Amino acid sequence: MRLVIVSGLSGSGKSIALNMLEDLGWYCIDNIPAGLLNDFVTHAVGRRDKLYARSAVGLDARNGPEEIANAARTVRELRGSGVACDIIYLHADEAMLLRRYGETRRRHPLAREGTDLKTAIAEELRLLEPIMNSADLVIDTTLTSVHELRALIRSRVDERGHGRLSIMFESFGFKHGIPAGADFVFDARTLPNPYWVPTLQRLSGLDRAVIEFLEAQPTVQALLTDMIGFLERRIPLYQQHNRAYLTVAVGCTGGQHRSVYLVDRLQAHFAAVYPDVVARHGSLSKSS
Repeated sequence: MRLVIVSGLSGSGKSIALNMLEDLGWYCIDNIPAGLLNDFVTHAVGRRDKLYARSAVGLDARNGPEEIANAARTVRELRGSGVACDIIYLHADEAMLLRRYGETRRRHPLAREGTDLKTAIAEELRLLEPIMNSADLVIDTTLTSVHELRALIRSRVDERGHGRLSIMFESFGFKHGIPAGADFVFDARTLPNPYWVPTLQRLSGLDRAVIEFLEAQPTVQALLTDMIGFLERRIPLYQQHNRAYLTVAVGCTGGQHRSVYLVDRLQAHFAAVYPDVVARHGSLSKSS
């Protein structure tokens, strides 16, 4: 049996993630009481059929604080009994959550009379901290569209082979913030910037002219070589410790040129060695 626990802040995309898994054939339950996880798994394993072979449950702050705090221990117990169990945590920054709630006019699950939305979000973040700290994969949806989130759930969760390490290389712009779920962060801001070349300014690291410009820069190639060497030494350690997910973020000022180029080169290099490697350009549409 494979079990995925989907948690995170309200408004960060938990329902989208669960719906995507359901569309992909997973058995999904939203807002299960954390104290019933063991009972559900016992029932599912006892059935010995394919109905529950891939199951996903939503776990949010409507659970009591004690149940949330004990969830990580429950996951360890499930893994010890042979259940492949991952915790996926979705996050977005406060400004984006406020914007999303303003657009949908939904009520925050922790909002009570006399409690404003900012306070409810802060309280939810505090309650879910034990889950976030135990997460195998953190997905920052601040700059992620519904389509992009569904694609991430497919590529990183649904398509990850049993026992294999899912690796994502993600470009970003420092002016938009560092991705919340990054395990390693590399800074490319000291490299020559195509933005200051008038003919390249409106292009991106996906365009041939920018690629040729960066490939001609010795400092760019030196940094790429350093990153590859560093990761070639570290990735096997993640595998030895049975880690399911690894996220490597590469940032430049706007996330448009240098980081995009480097991420695509890293993805191409490591995809030739590891089966589950994806690239994501989280700030590309926000660059200016």
